Amino acid sequence: MRATVIILGGTTEGYALAEALASRPGVRVISSLAGRTDNPRLPAGETRVGGFGGAEGLADFLLTVQADAVIDATHPFAAAMGWNAHVGCAAAAVPLLRIERPAWQPQPGDQWFEADDWEGARARLLARGARRVLLALGRQELAPFAGLDDIHFLIRAVSAPDPMPPFADAELLLARGPFGLEDERALLAEHRIDTIVCKNSGGTATAAKLTAARERGIEVVMRRRPPRPQRPTVARVDEALAWLERKLDHPPEH
Repeated sequence: MRATVIILGGTTEGYALAEALASRPGVRVISSLAGRTDNPRLPAGETRVGGFGGAEGLADFLLTVQADAVIDATHPFAAAMGWNAHVGCAAAAVPLLRIERPAWQPQPGDQWFEADDWEGARARLLARGARRVLLALGRQELAPFAGLDDIHFLIRAVSAPDPMPPFADAELLLARGPFGLEDERALLAEHRIDTIVCKNSGGTATAAKLTAARERGIEVVMRRRPPRPQRPTVARVDEALAWLERKLDHPPEH
């Protein structure tokens, strides 16, 4: 019997899971990407790009392709997709697993200010008198900082914002991780960065900036992860594969 696995992807874990499943006989793997970056790297197996149209659209898709299991491997900050997956999989009666890397935890010597939203992060920059800030954010999350005219922003993103928010003083650096520690040290020194603004994404691909900031005594304004529905969750790809093996041993009847 052929089994169909849907990966809600875009993360390192999603790509690794697709790679592991695509070569397995009897498994059809379809990765769904949000389509928010230009020229995204395509995972192994089949790929679809774009939204589903909410939870109802996802449920319809799952029934159409006769999905046997869904792995939510979206970014920790893709909260809307997390809730849609929760509701859509329940409606279609398809098992759902969340794979999520652990959040970063502050280490001795770290200077972190944790915020629940970008308004709180913006207020923190004003309160501490930040002057040269690295914005390590997605291109769709820059607007709240555009009105801070007395700050020089170094904006690091995978692809250019379109349109670019009206920053008074900003430099755009297009780059895709992973970023090494020596490179992060050089970046902070060259641009004389005094504050970093980022999301608590977890993982190793972009963690080096936190070590470099700790070494230089730079404050990191860190946005906390948004809440997600309570679902079975694992931290590693091998754990997701073990869960799938158990579920696909007796796939549901369609």
